[in-house]
Amino acid sequence: MDFDFSDEQKEIKRVARELLAARSPFAKVRQAAEAGAYDAGLWRELVELGWPGIAVSPAAGGQGLGFVELAVLLEELGYACAATPFLSTATVATLLDACGSAEQRERWLERLVSGEATAGLGARELAADALEAEVIVLLDGEEAQLVAREDAEVRPFSAIDPTRRFATVAGEGEPLGQGAVARARVALAAEVVGVCQRALDMTVEYVKDRRQFGVPVGSFQAVAHRCAQMLLHTESARSAAYFAAWAADAAPDRLAEATALAAAAGAEAGLETSASAIQAHGGIGFTWEADVHWLFKRAQLDSWLLGGSRRHRAALARLGAERLRSRAPTTAAG
Repeated sequence: MDFDFSDEQKEIKRVARELLAARSPFAKVRQAAEAGAYDAGLWRELVELGWPGIAVSPAAGGQGLGFVELAVLLEELGYACAATPFLSTATVATLLDACGSAEQRERWLERLVSGEATAGLGARELAADALEAEVIVLLDGEEAQLVAREDAEVRPFSAIDPTRRFATVAGEGEPLGQGAVARARVALAAEVVGVCQRALDMTVEYVKDRRQFGVPVGSFQAVAHRCAQMLLHTESARSAAYFAAWAADAAPDRLAEATALAAAAGAEAGLETSASAIQAHGGIGFTWEADVHWLFKRAQLDSWLLGGSRRHRAALARLGAERLRSRAPTTAAG
């Protein structure tokens, strides 16, 4: 069995990495964060490429690819820490296509895919991209609710991550179908993978170049061990996220377990890896001028939106126990 990306998926990843390196360097991220606004030019370019609808059926104007392809893009957007409403809009479009009613799809799906409208995603206490959204998906435990912007009271919220626009949301909407919450968490977990990989890459580059006592600080055992742990967290999050993305399309009966695994690994990896990146950068890592703090802040909010790792480990334990009980042999009484 081949667990690698297909040639098409590799090409999507390559194009996304090159485009975002050119269009969304940290200087652009900083500019958008300080202005309190998204990069409108970058968003237009992503829309022109058809990326908001990459995992949406062609009947709704999408590209008809799968959740793995969406995860590839989300990883690269996380790697760039890009200031766009892509995560919320592309994820909500995919949720509508997979879990929405015919009326919900007709009302919003094509507008999201075409970029005419954007979406918000999160919880009532904190939702990403809800301020300018036409429709908002709110996650509440294992239920997802679709709220039209005109039916909601949306107030701006100043969060730790200024590269993304956040708000609180009050208002009632309509439920989305089964699997919506799981798919939303898989999307968040995929973005976290990119954040972790960028934090790891920046840290390795820094400790190779930074010298103390005439040698690179990366040669010190404590620093090398920290980088190794960052790699472990990153690869664990990546494996779990792509397994869940695959399950979303190919094995929906395994999606709940795969999502719990991806969310637990992603929430922990994002926090641990980004914090380790700041530590390994030494004194400069704690300064505003060092770009590594953008990754730390993005990881904090993504981990919160995922629900933290503890609840998902508990869910994994319950699912495992249920599977064992279902396989246990039964004996006749008497």
